[in-house]
Amino acid sequence: MNAPNASGWRPAMGEAGDHELPLATASGDKGLALEEKLIFELGRPGTCGVDMDEPAGAVVPGLSKFLRKAAPALPGLSEPETVRHYTRLSRQNYAIDLGPFPLGSCTMKHNPRLNEKVARFPGFADVHPLAPQRTVRGAYEVINELAHWLIELTGMHGVAMTPKAGAHGELCGLLCIKAAIEARGEDRKIILVPESAHGTNPATAAFAGFGVENIPANADGRVDLDALLVRLGPDVAGVMITNPNTCGLFERDMKAISDAVHAAGGYVYCDGANFNAVVGKVRPGDLGIDAMHINLHKTFSTPHGGGGPGSGPVVLSEALSPFGPLPFTAKGKDGVVHLIEEEDAAAYGHSQSFGRMAAFHGQMGMFTRALTYILSHGADGLRQVAEDAVLNANYVLRSLEDVLSAPFAKAGPCMHEALFSDDGLPDGFTTLDIAKGLIDEGFHPMTVYFPLVVHGAMLIEPTETESKDGLDRFITSMRSLAARARNVDPSLKTAPHHAPRRRLDETQAARKPVLTWKEAPAG
Repeated sequence: MNAPNASGWRPAMGEAGDHELPLATASGDKGLALEEKLIFELGRPGTCGVDMDEPAGAVVPGLSKFLRKAAPALPGLSEPETVRHYTRLSRQNYAIDLGPFPLGSCTMKHNPRLNEKVARFPGFADVHPLAPQRTVRGAYEVINELAHWLIELTGMHGVAMTPKAGAHGELCGLLCIKAAIEARGEDRKIILVPESAHGTNPATAAFAGFGVENIPANADGRVDLDALLVRLGPDVAGVMITNPNTCGLFERDMKAISDAVHAAGGYVYCDGANFNAVVGKVRPGDLGIDAMHINLHKTFSTPHGGGGPGSGPVVLSEALSPFGPLPFTAKGKDGVVHLIEEEDAAAYGHSQSFGRMAAFHGQMGMFTRALTYILSHGADGLRQVAEDAVLNANYVLRSLEDVLSAPFAKAGPCMHEALFSDDGLPDGFTTLDIAKGLIDEGFHPMTVYFPLVVHGAMLIEPTETESKDGLDRFITSMRSLAARARNVDPSLKTAPHHAPRRRLDETQAARKPVLTWKEAPAG
């Protein structure tokens, strides 16, 4: 242990005061903070970690032109070298199992291990999409049971289970709206998207063939109802609204918005990515919503870091259910759940389906996890999910609003996420500095510079799975970073200092990425 100085203060290892420790090591490692080279730098081209016989050199007639002219420059590593390389890399990753993941609008929360255990049961983990239907009746039962509870939780009429994730679900909902409008023989080409909606909403509307027009937010960060009412007309197919919205606020005028859009002949699409803030408390169907995707990988706790897997079922109102995609599951007269295809769709009220969204019927592992989550929580547990998510977000909001600008703090309680900006920081200090400083503090940064309606936005979603002690640690770090900015601490401008890599030129990296390995010239 370090000896206390004259004042009785004892510096922790690695803090200022440990001047006897070297600033660098010959290995590049610092204790258990391990430096790791690229795999190409570790391996030896032309070698292999496994003894293999030389290929016989047989050539298949007609394929000789596809033969390589030279061996690929793959790194040759032994098995222990390979395992160590990827294990060392994994130690440089931040994960929800290490600490809070405060990404706003992403709901990166703890995934109960019970879900994972059930998803790995034989018959679920090894089910194949091309298996004969008679061999996967249990899988259909799971899908149908989950569909039932999604309809029950949302107060809707039907559900499409095939969409693979959020944006895919948005596309499904808009294709239902498009099919319904075409069935009425109308020519409506405009989708209205509020400023507070998720960024995928306008992109999805454009991809579906609609024109997109913006609806501004009011001073409270919610949809400007008057501006929406003025724009409604015979060319408007519908509105895409995120509720709770991206400012972390519940749209209080949601029912009035739905009534007005319906009166004008349009439909209401709700981005349900933030459903975890209201699950068990609010039924979107009661608010007049016609279609809403549910991110199973966010609300019902399945791992979705690194780009997947995802699942985005779309619940539909009675007006849009007939236009939903095929196939879908339904219980037949024999009491058995069947997968309903085109030839039987009319008998189940889907004669006007717009077609298919995917080759196969959704994501089995995601369905199994989500149903396990729902059944293990029960009605009271799901209500507590929403209540705790909102409580935690408001605790963060009120604990930081005196040191960081909170543009909508006076608009009432937030929902599942707290929104701050860098407006109150001294000149020269920005949201990026706070985010990079958080890395030194041992936290993954919050969502930055989104939503665009707030300058220098910092969007923090603590989720319902974080304890008060965990939130207090995060809040202490955020307050410390805000204080360093107020005191014009130059080291904050160059953070992170304790990460495997220092601050990068992210613009240059995005515009001119180096995607291939080239060996440095000798000498």
